Amino acid sequence: MFSKSLYAVATAAALCLSSLPLLFGVGASFHPDGAIKGSSLAGWHTLGQAEWKAVNGDLAGTAKPGSAGGWLILDKSMQDVGINASFRCGEGCRSGVLFRAEKTPSGWKGVFISLAPGDTGPFRVTLDTDGKILTRERLRAQGGQVRYAPPLDPNAAAGGAGRGRGPVGGSGRGGRGGPAASLPLTRPDAAYRNTDWNQFETMLDLNIIRTSLNDGTQETGVADPEMGNYGPIGLYVGAGEVTFKDVVYKDLGKKEMPKEVTSANFRAQRISPFYYSWGAGAADFNHDGATDIVSGPYIYYGPDFTSRREIYPAEPRNPGREFSTDDWMMYAADFTGDGWTDVITNSFSVDNSPGGEVGIWLYVNPKGENRRWDKHLVVAAQQSEIAVLCDVDGDGKPEIVYMAQGFVRYAKPDPTNPTDMWQVHTISESGYGTAHGIGVGDINGDGKMDMVNAFGWWEQPADGHEPWRYHPQAFARYGRGIVGGSVMAVYDLNGDGRNDVVTVLDAHGWGLAWYEQKKDAAGNISFEQHMVMDDFSTRNAGGVAFSEPHGTTVADVDGDGIPDFVVGKRFWAHKDDYLDPDPYGPPVLYVYKTRRNSKAPGGAEFVPELINNWSGAGSDVLAVDLNKDGAMDIVTATKLGTYIFWGKPHVKAAATATK
Repeated sequence: MFSKSLYAVATAAALCLSSLPLLFGVGASFHPDGAIKGSSLAGWHTLGQAEWKAVNGDLAGTAKPGSAGGWLILDKSMQDVGINASFRCGEGCRSGVLFRAEKTPSGWKGVFISLAPGDTGPFRVTLDTDGKILTRERLRAQGGQVRYAPPLDPNAAAGGAGRGRGPVGGSGRGGRGGPAASLPLTRPDAAYRNTDWNQFETMLDLNIIRTSLNDGTQETGVADPEMGNYGPIGLYVGAGEVTFKDVVYKDLGKKEMPKEVTSANFRAQRISPFYYSWGAGAADFNHDGATDIVSGPYIYYGPDFTSRREIYPAEPRNPGREFSTDDWMMYAADFTGDGWTDVITNSFSVDNSPGGEVGIWLYVNPKGENRRWDKHLVVAAQQSEIAVLCDVDGDGKPEIVYMAQGFVRYAKPDPTNPTDMWQVHTISESGYGTAHGIGVGDINGDGKMDMVNAFGWWEQPADGHEPWRYHPQAFARYGRGIVGGSVMAVYDLNGDGRNDVVTVLDAHGWGLAWYEQKKDAAGNISFEQHMVMDDFSTRNAGGVAFSEPHGTTVADVDGDGIPDFVVGKRFWAHKDDYLDPDPYGPPVLYVYKTRRNSKAPGGAEFVPELINNWSGAGSDVLAVDLNKDGAMDIVTATKLGTYIFWGKPHVKAAATATK
């Protein structure tokens, strides 16, 4: 038997458990402490030679002719601060935002983000007593996954501001090397729009300042305390006219976590308080009749999960500074054919070093011997953080579906030598593989498993020819250079007999949607997008919104015979910093219950239920009936520990549509 989750329903063959894109919602990635609304400048004061006025929440600043311009300054001071706003700079305009505006004997100093055409980026500035900029020096670079930049090495070469987020596992772009693929979605144009509206978000935390313009790649700099350590925000117009709107800000120094809540339909059990892994699998590893859990280096033995044993040397990680590189996802099956369940993991380099695609590893069950398991590299190239275990070719044995070197692939062991390198099947052309978002299911209803990712779906041919036929479809969207979700679900949401697709849109950003399958008279398949969750600025199902929806799975959680979608937030998705949106938001875990409703768009809707608000998810979520009581249990492996959420038995309801 093989399983990621031991879930089995009549639609399992279509699930294989495991339209046009909308523009990214660029609302603030935080719940603001304050905003400019209405037609009042209350809470702000002016400095310098500019006129400021507020009308219906818009702020217009006009520099006086022949002057150096001026500032609109918040009355309240902050040290670590975030701001999100839209702005329009008129012809000849110079504008920007000042942070930590600190008084000096001769005027002011602070950290400045220039927002002028052809002149964007972070600077240290000094001002005279009237607000005129006297000096301006571009900040040195310090991008990537850090919260604090160390002092500059006096022997290092000087550098300017840095661009690029350097995400784990690649940028999420289609492909690594090879010809450019013809993708159904492209990065949005984040270029500065002269005399038109632009949107920006700036986060200044400790000594790192990050700005994203028009949802593009972050531009960063080092803002050491001597440049200005504590003070208010200031909006600037140095020439011409600028208008700001939707201005919101937040004191990042204050971090909040809600009281822990677990749904009444679940009971929480934390089986490890440490960070070892972002994935988990389940099986009876020791043949005692109880289902066990594997997560990271440990087998946790059922039925009570209070004892554990290493399969490889255990080394807990620092959740703020390190990654568990050994197992981003874990799957259990008898890969060697000896009757004992083994484990595979997918892992790769997290520092984007050369040759960083580490591969897929097989841990062989020692058949009841009380020792660590033998480890074998079985797939040499591994690009995706997400993988799916499924019987792709219908031979009754599982294959691992993943992406590597720009391709969509699956791999299977040679039954005569399962610990040697596995047989790799490449089903896509070059350029379609990415770091995020993969799924398997029967899209066209021919009984064969097809594959889906952020850029469309691949139809499995009857003759086994490779590559498979590609059907372009945007099942994702870009956000700050990242595209694609987690495990993508393929099942019939609305009961029309055609399998639909449910997926996160950006695993390191925002968005959850389902794609309704349409078929015309000629049998051509297309998909219509129905948004379920976006960011804080949008209307979302159940009023729920959270970033970093990196871990997902599908299972019939409420027992009504229709699969549901389980998704959680990856807390500190990279490290303890503001590389990602809302990194300190509550690490929630939700089940989105599928409801067939003829009055809802597409004939179906999702009703979110909070499972827990302190566990979050890793790179995936495990759904399995651990104790065989008929209720689905949920397992998460995260930077905050490994959790079981025991589902409470319920009477299964008939799957009926709402009229």
